[in-house]
Amino acid sequence: MIRRRTFLAGLGAGLVAAPAVVRAQGSSVIRMGSLKLIHSIAPHFYAQFTPAGVTVEVIPFESPTECKNAVVTKSVDFGTFGIAAGTLGAAAGEPLVIVASTCNRGMAIIAKKDAGIATIQDLKGKRVALWPGSTQEVFALERMRMEGMSVKDITPVRISFSEMHIALARGDIDAYVGAEPAPGVSLSTGVGSLVEYPYGTEMGALNMVFGAHRDTIAERPDVVRTMLDIHRKGTDFAANNREAMIAMAVQKLGQKREALEISAPNVELKWKLGSTEIGQARIYADRMLALKQIKRLPDFSTFIDTRFVDAMRDA
Repeated sequence: MIRRRTFLAGLGAGLVAAPAVVRAQGSSVIRMGSLKLIHSIAPHFYAQFTPAGVTVEVIPFESPTECKNAVVTKSVDFGTFGIAAGTLGAAAGEPLVIVASTCNRGMAIIAKKDAGIATIQDLKGKRVALWPGSTQEVFALERMRMEGMSVKDITPVRISFSEMHIALARGDIDAYVGAEPAPGVSLSTGVGSLVEYPYGTEMGALNMVFGAHRDTIAERPDVVRTMLDIHRKGTDFAANNREAMIAMAVQKLGQKREALEISAPNVELKWKLGSTEIGQARIYADRMLALKQIKRLPDFSTFIDTRFVDAMRDA
C-alpha cells in the first residue's frame, strides 16, 4: 500500500499533462468492469470514443460486489458498481478510490400486481427480494425507517437483480427492490406494479460510481485520464441519445424494447462527481454504519477523489 503523501503528490503531478495513450504504460488494452444493467450501459459505447491504439475490453459482472472485488484484486482496471459496494470496501480498508459517477436513479420498489401493495407500509409481513450489500438495499431500509419500519417487518429474500422479475412472476416473492431493467420488465409485462422510486431520502438518487484501485491512481494517472475521457464521452452520448441507449441495451442485455422504454426514463447517466455527490455519499455511509453494515466510516479523504473529473470539467 502506498503512503497517502506519495499518492497525493503523484496524482497532483499527473493531472497537469493531457491524456496519454494507454500504450505508454506498456498496454493498449483497458479492462473495464460493467454490470449487466441498463444504468451500466455507458461502457458499451466506449468503442466509439477510444483514441488510436487503445482498446477497452468490457467485462460483465452479475453483482456490484463482484465488480468492486475485481477492481480491488486488479482483475479489471476500472469498474462501475453501486455506492454501497464501494462504501463496504472502503470501510474495510480496501484500496479503492471513486473517481467519477456512473448513474443516478435506476432503482425501484416493485410489487406483484393485485397483491394489495401500494405503499412501503403495505410491505409489512411480505416476502421482499433484496440484494445484500447493494445500494438498493440501503435505500429500501432507509425508506422503511422513515415509515417507522425495519427489516424485521418484512421477510427479506436474497435474490440477484437479474432474477427478481422471474421470482415475482413465479410468485416466489411479493415484492422486490430492484435495479433497471427488471422494474421495466415487470411493469411492461403487467406482472408488477410500482410501489415507488425510492429517491425521497437525504441520499437523493445516488447510485452507481466509477472506481479504480489506489495503485492505478498513483502509478498510472495517464491511463486514468484516458479512461475517464472515454467514460465522459460515452456517458454523454448515451445520455443524450435515448434511442441509441435503448438499442444498445436490447443488444447487450437481451431485454425487450418495451421494457427498456419504461426503464430508460428512470436512468440518469452521468460522469460528474462533486460536492453534492460527496455529501450524499457521506450520508449514505452514516446510514450503513447505523444499520451495522459497516464497522467504521470510510476515510473520505482517500475514498473519493474528484480531481480527474474537476480537470475535465475545467478543460
